Amino acid sequence: MRPTQPITLYGFKLSGHSHRAELMLRLLGLPFTFQPIDLAGGEQRSEGFRRLNPFATVPVIDDAGTVVADSVAILVYLAQRYDPDRTWLPTDPTAAAQVQRWLSVAQGWLAFGPARARIILKFGGEYDLAVAQTLAERLFKILDAELTERSFLVGDRATLADIALYSYTAAAPEGGIALDPYPAIQAWLKRVEALPRFEGMPK
Repeated sequence: MRPTQPITLYGFKLSGHSHRAELMLRLLGLPFTFQPIDLAGGEQRSEGFRRLNPFATVPVIDDAGTVVADSVAILVYLAQRYDPDRTWLPTDPTAAAQVQRWLSVAQGWLAFGPARARIILKFGGEYDLAVAQTLAERLFKILDAELTERSFLVGDRATLADIALYSYTAAAPEGGIALDPYPAIQAWLKRVEALPRFEGMPK
């Protein structure tokens, strides 16, 4: 199944949340247009954007009138609508639950650890850097151990789990978190980057 017209992605190029949605669109080979949202200028809080997402966050997609906000929700929508083989979001209950586990990590440990540390150092976010970096290190120790046992987060091929965790993990050094101590994570990042049609987040 293909979109009847290009999907509109409202986002911010330096946002890991936006990047994971854009990356999924690319990996699925779906036509889309990128509509930049000026976060620094507060465009996300405008009346027009709040009609798309009352929570005033990016990304949001508009797929021929179907509007989906939140990066993880977008991943699930795209996989269920445009991946008939269900390789990105398996139908097997055990595999699906494992993917969901990592989607929860993306919205929890990843968001409050490496993503928040990056917000502090790169964008001047007023949070506790030490807390964010400590949480990131705890997460990466677990992640590295898990990836020592397999090529991707759920089995031997990429799923939504990998896409949800990739962007902010790859950008962790921008939050003052070195990836040198985690060889399995570094190898996994390279495997994700080798996927067809992959494009990284701008520096």
